[in-house]
Amino acid sequence: MAEFLLALLLFLTAHVVPPAPPVRHRLIALLGRRGYLLGYSALSLVLLGWIIVAARDAPYVGLWTFAPWQPVIPVVAMPLAFWFVVVGLAEPNPLSISLRRSDPAAPLAPIVATTRHPVLWGFLIWAASHLPVNGDLVSLILFGGMAALALAAMPVLDRRARAHLGEQRWQALARGTSVLPFLAVVSRQGRIRFSRRCVLYTAVALAAYVWFLLQGHRLLIGPDPLSLLSW
Repeated sequence: MAEFLLALLLFLTAHVVPPAPPVRHRLIALLGRRGYLLGYSALSLVLLGWIIVAARDAPYVGLWTFAPWQPVIPVVAMPLAFWFVVVGLAEPNPLSISLRRSDPAAPLAPIVATTRHPVLWGFLIWAASHLPVNGDLVSLILFGGMAALALAAMPVLDRRARAHLGEQRWQALARGTSVLPFLAVVSRQGRIRFSRRCVLYTAVALAAYVWFLLQGHRLLIGPDPLSLLSW
């Protein structure tokens, strides 16, 4: 349990200290924007992997019993989570997290018209959908903490984008999207124009989900989602 809490603390610290404007600006000046993003992403993945391993080895403290309907939730929700994370990282996004340099004057990418924080929503859906099927204390801390971190980061990134873009440009871009997924599309304030690149990234996200469902989750995490569905 001590190792799990330490790994979680370091993960949370890594998502508070490096993104802070003074630290972030110094790291970008030292590494370049792409180097900073790649290094930060690699650090996040390493710490997330450590958390998963430590959580698997931590003592089990049950909080609620397993029910056959619980595994259905992540199986149904995770395609959307994969789509948000993969496409959100691959497409430029001047309003939130992205691995691509953004042009604030360019039209919003289709995934950004869906929600201005697609990567955060992907992690939020991942965390929230895994809570019901993991009825133990460590999982509650892990997935509950990740969901809270994703939610808390959204207003922080909004403030950062406003400061970077200026109020007028931020307002112009924000009108074409929304924090809540698909709200701008439903209210007709934003439009999703699927490009060939977006379709390609969507196919990659779907392929990653299928692989993770059939094999990846069992190899990397432990439990087999399909075997849980057969209960």
